[in-house]
Amino acid sequence: MTSTPASTQDDRFKPVRRMRARRRDEAHRSATPLELFFDLCFVVAVGQAGIQLVHALAEGHVSDGIIGYLFVFFGVWWAWMNFTWFASAYDCDDVPYRIATLVQICGVLIYAAGVPRAFADNDWAIAVVGYVVMRIALTAQWLRAAASEPPGPARRTALTYASGVIVCQAAWIALLSAPEDAKRWLFVLAAAAELLVPLIAERGHQTPWHPHHIAERYGLFTIIVLGETMFAATIGVQSVLGEVEEFGELVPIAAGGILIIFAAWWIYFSVPVHERLRGNRESIPWGYGHFLIFASAAAIGAGLEVAVEQSAGKAHIPVLGAAAAVTVPTALYLLTVWYLHARHFKRTTAQQLLLPVSVPLVLACTFAGHWAVLATGLVMAAVVTVGVILASGHPETAGSPGLPELEV
Repeated sequence: MTSTPASTQDDRFKPVRRMRARRRDEAHRSATPLELFFDLCFVVAVGQAGIQLVHALAEGHVSDGIIGYLFVFFGVWWAWMNFTWFASAYDCDDVPYRIATLVQICGVLIYAAGVPRAFADNDWAIAVVGYVVMRIALTAQWLRAAASEPPGPARRTALTYASGVIVCQAAWIALLSAPEDAKRWLFVLAAAAELLVPLIAERGHQTPWHPHHIAERYGLFTIIVLGETMFAATIGVQSVLGEVEEFGELVPIAAGGILIIFAAWWIYFSVPVHERLRGNRESIPWGYGHFLIFASAAAIGAGLEVAVEQSAGKAHIPVLGAAAAVTVPTALYLLTVWYLHARHFKRTTAQQLLLPVSVPLVLACTFAGHWAVLATGLVMAAVVTVGVILASGHPETAGSPGLPELEV
């Protein structure tokens, strides 16, 4: 594809193009409407995973609920991540590319439909069908990219990706016929094989993903997941209105939830992370680590819903457990955001310690009883406030236009 901006006359839509690699230094590289549509469809599966987590936690099935949630979320995250990095390098935006992307969207909708069975009954049949549909489309994209590249490292990398995806899909299909008590262990092995594919494929040649585009895509998906968290909390409050003796019991949860979500957004977008994504050495751990960021962000919404149901007496879980359903994923979110990219932009010891110190403070809020969610929200708000104050003395790197660097 031509490396000129999509808005120019030289890059008008054509029905079919050669799928050649894009340039890493391409100007005006940003998310496309198709990518945004793709993300919105994926949030359906994220929502299904959150709903099942709420049901499991509310019934007191904590360990099974967390394991099932992580397994289900892996399929959503990995399919999204693979498409995102491929599109950053090879998006030619022609008819075959759009059709393949729409097939992937159909796959995620099938996957979402199979989430309840996979979560509750360990029945992965529908989910695997949806996952395979997504991966067949991605395999076709990699084969098309290989056919468009001249013989050399780029073609070998594309073929390695395609081969790796095919082998992994065979493993997922074989998983369906495995004994019930072995499925979870085999799931871990299949997931590990999936994670190895990019590491093997990128050894001889790095695909030309675009740092700013990748950072934007991850940021947009974070916003969508946080939006789903806000939606889940709203549904939770709506479902128990009229069942709580005093509406005032919901106010601290609602207020604390809003503070947590807004602060989570602020903290994530407080640093220009694209400046750090210089190569695979930095980007692969960063990209893989976002599994915990996305999963914990979505789990915050589930935790808020559990807290609401517990206050209404609809959840078979103690107050401490309901509080932990909010504080634990919030603490995990803070820790992973700090470790993956925030810590690389700190200038003083105080800035460097702010997020790590906030993690035990958030966990301590678990013991605040019915006020745990509000206490967590206040801690998160305080973290943002202190971060802004600390950054005001170091405005040399802009965080947002017209503002000092808002690092937290």
